Amino acid sequence: MKTISRRFVFVALVAAVVCNAAELTAELDPAQTHVRWTLGDVLHTVHGTFRLTSGTIHVDLVTGNASGQIVVDAASGESGSGARDGRMHRNVLESARFPNITFRPDHVDGALNLDGDSDVRIHGSFGIHGAEHELTVPAKLHISSSQMSGTIDFVVPYVKWGMKDPSTLFLKVKDSVQIEVGAVGTIAH
Repeated sequence: MKTISRRFVFVALVAAVVCNAAELTAELDPAQTHVRWTLGDVLHTVHGTFRLTSGTIHVDLVTGNASGQIVVDAASGESGSGARDGRMHRNVLESARFPNITFRPDHVDGALNLDGDSDVRIHGSFGIHGAEHELTVPAKLHISSSQMSGTIDFVVPYVKWGMKDPSTLFLKVKDSVQIEVGAVGTIAH
């Protein structure tokens, strides 16, 4: 009976280690992660930034199922022009009313290399301006030991998603904004 109990404990421990190795958790570092945006108009291109508040992603390496949340402070958006930023926050983002921009992943497509580079697609729900939108973003990731870095580039069709077009009679801007996230964080296997 003792032999069976010891074998059961040993098998249970091995199973726990194997199951744990099949999951990956990435915790993003707000101080090292940048969120940049680019908006074109007829005269020039406007560049700006947002600040990451927090970010955690869990991935089941066997199924690709994912969970977690990335939160960006909507009120932190800036372009270097106080007047332009004020209009963006009041009229487009309404950041006092909708203070967070979020991404909640639910699936990762592609092989996630636990030591080296990976090109994957992350599917999930993008929350902005009080609404959720299905979105799949391409991600180029690098994992080394317990460190992770990566870039994610995607387009937000903000006018299509119900936000105000800031164009005027004399200034016409694009109805979508390019987003680039440079993520840095730690990995727990």
